[in-house]
Parts: sequence; structure tokens; C-alpha cells
Amino acid sequence: MNLQTEKLVLSRAAARSQPRSTSFAVMGALAVLLASSTVAQGQGTAPAAAPAPATVDVNLNITPKRLTFDRGDRSATVYIFNQGSTPATFDIALVDRVMLPTGDIKPVSEAKTEAQLKPVVDKLKSAEGMVLATPRRATLAPGKGQTIRIRVTPPATADGSEYRSHLTVTTVPPRDVGLTAEEASAERSKQLSFRINSVFGLSIPVIVRSGPANVQGEIRGARLNYANLSPDGVAPPRRTPIVTFDLVRSGTNSLFGNVEVRSKSGGKDPIGLMRGVGVYTEIGHRSVQVALQRTPAAGEQLEITFVDDDVTPGRVIARSNLAAP
Repeated sequence: MNLQTEKLVLSRAAARSQPRSTSFAVMGALAVLLASSTVAQGQGTAPAAAPAPATVDVNLNITPKRLTFDRGDRSATVYIFNQGSTPATFDIALVDRVMLPTGDIKPVSEAKTEAQLKPVVDKLKSAEGMVLATPRRATLAPGKGQTIRIRVTPPATADGSEYRSHLTVTTVPPRDVGLTAEEASAERSKQLSFRINSVFGLSIPVIVRSGPANVQGEIRGARLNYANLSPDGVAPPRRTPIVTFDLVRSGTNSLFGNVEVRSKSGGKDPIGLMRGVGVYTEIGHRSVQVALQRTPAAGEQLEITFVDDDVTPGRVIARSNLAAP
């Protein structure tokens, strides 16, 4: 399943459940899955056997899904919880990441390698030097948690700038992962073998504002499309209506909120809902796709709203109408 499809599936799941604590959110908490490999090489150049990834037995939960510090704020706490069945060790660090107009988020270290992303990277104002997180490593037994303390030194000038980094919690592979010297030397000649170990992590934005927030946005280019999607990631794909639009940020600060799609012909509940949608300050707009729970009738009028979940929760920041073809 590609990233775009994952976002759509998550938006549909959010319409049924609205947890405040999450182990994966569309934008607030970013799941990171990396793969480290151990290589043993014998003599010759025989083809390698297909590697089998190691099972990840870590179910990490983190709350809250986002931290925002105004000028008078100095500290906060984040709670991580090992919901897995085995003990796990986690590294805790601040990592700078940038958002792309697609809504994808990349580490700055990766984005710097792509020339077309330089304008985005250059606009990021890092908060890494302003934020201190302790402890930097935690070992948790199954069913146990750890409080991470966050302290912030605000910027010297109150010019309204917004600074950001991401608190990133990643698993540390056990010491017995990989091949020992004896195992490597015992490998048959002319054979190249791999052992792949997954590294799981979660990342939440830490935002430091130097002045009063100025949050403004607009919905542009709304349209109705269709795609074959699984409703829950398990059931077979089916033809699903999708509302697509650009969320434009026009204030000096980032946007963060929820998208609701409602029928203007009546009905209390939205027919489409996507939580934790944001536009960071390094981009002016991003594409948003929200899967609908039903197919609108021809000519049915839909109302799309972007509702703030940051500075003034519940305030409608942007609204647009769409007629189903």
C-alpha cells in the first residue's frame, strides 16, 4: 500500500474513532520504519538469498501527538508506552524534518540530497537548539511507560517567527541482532547473505512560537475523484469517492486541524473526516485527499471545512463548497 493510500485509509478510520493518544496519526505523529542490514560475504560473487525481514515486536504509543510552545511556555511532558510483548530500548532525539507539498514529511538530512527541495529546506527554522529532551534513552518492559521532559529556551526576539523540530523515538536493536564473527566465518563460500532488522519509531512536531500566532488558510480547487481503496487496510479494495483539494496557508504560522466533508442536504455527521492535517511554514500549500463514507448523489452539494485544532480549537479557518458531478 502506498503512502497516499495509507493516508486515505487512516482518514476513514478516524471517522469511527477519535483517540487523543495515538501510535500513528496522519500528520501529528509520524511513524518511521527503517531497515538495517547485516551482511556476510563469502568468496566469489554468487547471488544472495532473498533476505527475510525480522519481526517487529514493538508497539509504541506516544502522547500527545504534537507540542506547541508559545512565548511564555517553558516546559512540557511527553509519555511513551511499550505496548509490545517484549522489552525494548528506545533512543530519544530531536530531528529536523520538512513537509513537502504532497503532505509527505522527510528528514532534513535526506531532503538536502535533492536539489529541488532546497527552497523548502532553506525556509525551515529549526528549534533543535532551543529544545532539551530528557532522558535520551529509555528501556521499557512490556506494558511500561516513560515520561520524557521537554524544556524550551525561547528565541531572543519576538518577531512572530515559528521554529520547529521533531521529537523522535526509535527502537534500538538488541545486542544479539546480526551475525557474530563465528557465524560470518561459517557461511559457505560463494554466498552472500543478508539479515534485515526493522527499526521502528515515532516522531511528533515540537513547535516554538516567538510571538502571537497568525493562523490563516484557504481551500482551493476542490474536486471529487474515485480510487480503489480498502476501507480498513485489510478488506478488499473497492471504488471509493475521494474529495481532493489544496490547503493553502496564508498566515505566518503553520496550520493544524481537521477536515470535515458534510452534505448540505442534511445529516448530523460528516461523510468524510480527516484529523491531524497540517501545513508547515516551509511550504505555502499542500494537497489533501479525504475518502468519503458514501458516494454523493449527482448534483449533491458538499461543504468542506478546515477546523482549527491548535490556536483556537473549533474555529473554522477555511470553507469551500463542491457540487458532486
